Amino acid sequence: MQYDKDLESKHKELFLNARKFLLSFDGIIETKKERITTYSNEKGGICHMRTMPYGIDFGFLKGAKMEDSLGLLTGNGKAIRVLPQKELNKKAVEYYIKQAIEINSKK
Repeated sequence: MQYDKDLESKHKELFLNARKFLLSFDGIIETKKERITTYSNEKGGICHMRTMPYGIDFGFLKGAKMEDSLGLLTGNGKAIRVLPQKELNKKAVEYYIKQAIEINSKK
């Protein structure tokens, strides 16, 4: 399971701090899947998170619909945008999480 791999990573502490921060938002639910750990609310998916060789990635499931005034998201697919983190930037993560929650609320 990916969650177990994340806990064995050299970036375990960063992963756990980011996880705690994600779960601090009202209504966020964590789902541990074989290949990824996802975060959602009652309205739908918010993001997934996993460790990477350089740190962690947040994959915002509706990232293509987000405003990226911080210029930190990567990718150009039809839906997902990724926020790579070498250390946790709580202000940036909060900026994108709040947008994802807002997009879900419009469903």
